[in-house]
Amino acid sequence: MKNFLYIWIGEFISSIGTGMTSFALSVYVFEKYGIASAVSLVTLLAYVPSILLSPIAGLLADRFNRRLMMVVGDACSALGLVFILLNLQFGNLQLWMICVGVTISSIFSSLLNPAYKATITDLLTEEEYAKASGMVQIASSAQYLISPFIAGILLSFTDIRLILLIDICTIFVTVSTILMVNRHIKEKPRKAGEFHPFKEMKEGFASVAGHPGIRTLVFLMSFACFTIGLLQTMMSPMVLSFTNSKNLGYLESISAIGMLVGSVVIGVMAIKKHFCRMLFVGLALNGLAMIGIGMTCNFWVILSTLLLFFITLPFVNVSADTMARMNIPNEVQGRAWGVISILSQIGCVLSYGLSGVMADYVFCPLLEENGALANSVGKIFGTGKGRGIGLMVSICGVLILIVLVLMLRSKSLREMDVTDDEAVAVSQPTA
Repeated sequence: MKNFLYIWIGEFISSIGTGMTSFALSVYVFEKYGIASAVSLVTLLAYVPSILLSPIAGLLADRFNRRLMMVVGDACSALGLVFILLNLQFGNLQLWMICVGVTISSIFSSLLNPAYKATITDLLTEEEYAKASGMVQIASSAQYLISPFIAGILLSFTDIRLILLIDICTIFVTVSTILMVNRHIKEKPRKAGEFHPFKEMKEGFASVAGHPGIRTLVFLMSFACFTIGLLQTMMSPMVLSFTNSKNLGYLESISAIGMLVGSVVIGVMAIKKHFCRMLFVGLALNGLAMIGIGMTCNFWVILSTLLLFFITLPFVNVSADTMARMNIPNEVQGRAWGVISILSQIGCVLSYGLSGVMADYVFCPLLEENGALANSVGKIFGTGKGRGIGLMVSICGVLILIVLVLMLRSKSLREMDVTDDEAVAVSQPTA
């Protein structure tokens, strides 16, 4: 746990830098180009390479030193940020330059996630998995809790140059903590023999596709990622339609306190059973929150529903993470997490690619002052700039509830869960 804590601290700091850059680029792109599709394009390119390359990264994580892979991924991801910063400093930063920079950063970041998740399994015991997952959620929440607040304040008196520079500096801290831990960890023996990438990648796919519960879980999380990705991408354009970037930063940071609260509760409670139930309840509350978020322009209503969303999100992530981790053999976890990542994140890819186009060319025109739905749905959601995005968000919340109702009787998911007897057995020390 001590070694895990060192790595966790580094990733916590890195998460703050990443969140600041993400927030600043979203604001910069929307204010410069004024269309939601530009924001979604940048978001899409920031994630797609890391998602598509995750199976290869997982394959490498099962073959080579996982900590060193994290170092390479973190350090080289700074190259994309440096590219954006140099073009901003010495020229006129264009949309295509931002797209190239975030793509470069995403390619190298792909090495990080499977190695990080597999490292947790290396370092901890089964009874510590849920607690560690809760702590990982706390680190992840930093990019929603702390980053928008800091970035919003900085953007009120400076531009994104300082934010990019801060993000680059956080990478040095992260790399240092990983290298420090790696010196004190005896690397576990990896699979011997010749390296057959296609065969080993096939084994990773088999570990996921061959397990009915994992298949169902991945489908459910892919759909959840679609709706969450849409909210993540469209939140800035929706809120900026009636307020400024500083208030947007306050809104995201304050509401993300919920993620911190949820993560702390999980860490303190050290939950060891009923993960399937926790997954379904968390997703149901996510859906209700998204319905509320999209229905209004009232700052306080959006804040309260975002709080509900972020409070329940860690429970969704931890329950899915723990159920998968306890049903996949450690020797293939790197490859399995790579496969799970690409399959579940397909939902994010679709939302990043489609949300901006749907907002600009379908939903927003419907709720313009004289739009087709202005006199019907518009009486509930309102009309004008950004209201079509609100309708999209609420529809996604409804779809989450519908999917959950259809999957309530999933036997394969229930069989992956930990029973009361199993939870007691895990907590007992072995001879």
